[in-house]
Amino acid sequence: MSFREDHDLHKRRFGRNLGVALTLAAFIFIVFGLTYVKVTRGDFEPVNARIEN
Repeated sequence: MSFREDHDLHKRRFGRNLGVALTLAAFIFIVFGLTYVKVTRGDFEPVNARIEN
């Protein structure tokens, strides 16, 4: 039993899906990186944790 070769439509769809997946992964990496840097620098302070005199 052999598998049939993929149709051209499936190859194009796979390429498009791979591009979307890589873009999404890059966006998630950027957001995670920015969040990590902000929290580790000590700039993160919740609003209700401030002491106002």
